[in-house]
Amino acid sequence: MTEILFYHLKGQTPEQVLPALLAKSLERGWRVVVQASSDERVEALDAHLWTWRDDAFLPHGTWRDAEAAEHPIVLTVNDENPNGATVRFLVDGASLAGDAAGYERIVLLFDGEDPDAVEAARVRWSEAKAAGAEVTYWQADEKGRWRRQS
Repeated sequence: MTEILFYHLKGQTPEQVLPALLAKSLERGWRVVVQASSDERVEALDAHLWTWRDDAFLPHGTWRDAEAAEHPIVLTVNDENPNGATVRFLVDGASLAGDAAGYERIVLLFDGEDPDAVEAARVRWSEAKAAGAEVTYWQADEKGRWRRQS
């Protein structure tokens, strides 16, 4: 059964949150696909992941790369899963993949200060629950640590 995690970003951007979550995924041996809502966003995330920390490296590429299947992290705008990932991240309102059941975990990051993003997350939550997925809701505490809310 697919586990769907909803990460409520408040006062944080995906650029601040995503790299650490990706690093944790790689530590666990997971292959990851990150789906953004536009090619421009993929390019911006690609550039950011190369420079997010001086003392860390996140091996990744984009769906356009000839060797996309080899990358542990692939950035895309499509539903495909070029690297056989078991975890899929959705950022900036990217749509849930049609093959969502093929993933162990889907992580949806949404802007808690954007009413449209909050409403879209509520709709996806209801759809995921109705489909029988295990859903959890996460929010950062005052120290920036993620805490499960439900």
